[in-house]
Amino acid sequence: MTDTTSRTSESTSQQNNPAQPGKKRESLWGNLLINIIIPTLILSKLSGEDYLGTRLALVVALAFPLIYGLKDLLVKREFNAFSALGAVSILLTGGISLLELDPQYIAIKEAAIPGLIGLATVLSMKTRFPLVRTFLYNDKVLKTDLIAERLHSADNSAAFDRALRNASYLVAASFFLSSFLNYVLAKWLLVSPPGTEAFNAELGKMTALSFPVIALPATVVMAGALMYLFRRIRQLTGLDFEEVINAN
Repeated sequence: MTDTTSRTSESTSQQNNPAQPGKKRESLWGNLLINIIIPTLILSKLSGEDYLGTRLALVVALAFPLIYGLKDLLVKREFNAFSALGAVSILLTGGISLLELDPQYIAIKEAAIPGLIGLATVLSMKTRFPLVRTFLYNDKVLKTDLIAERLHSADNSAAFDRALRNASYLVAASFFLSSFLNYVLAKWLLVSPPGTEAFNAELGKMTALSFPVIALPATVVMAGALMYLFRRIRQLTGLDFEEVINAN
């Protein structure tokens, strides 16, 4: 239900992106509260007819992560691809649930979005703009000009291109892992017909488990890709971590 993939990618970026002047960092706990905790409580505790009912509870629960995901565009006035994907994912979940379609479509949707990002990461390696530069190797995180200068002077540019390619496979692997875990979790939990209180409770449980079961393993793989890239930068340029990290 939640935009777990987008939040995984955004949190990884925040962990490795130093604070910038005038730019407020998002709170991890606020992120978890709005995207996971509040929707879970609404779906599991307020779906009964004595409270919101199944349909209204679903709409209210979905509204929290949806509005949070859209704030980059509406409040910050900047387009964030991951927030957009998260919003699309939430709208699809809401549409499938409100139309009372087979829950397998939610499982397919949950797997498709991170799977497509992983595939795009691999395919982008053959273009001038590989996605690994968006996720890991960019001037918001690293002093890319300094790194490029040292690579050129040491004649290690080709070796670094190979390192970026390997990092791309690791990044793609994190999304493929998320895709697999999303599908397994949805198929395992969503067994009741949509439009029922039981289905809402299952959707709430899936939301609650999405962070420990999906986001954490995928983030570990993504962090592994970043550590690999830092190690190769040090080996190929002679620069230490403190020298290449962008603190401006």
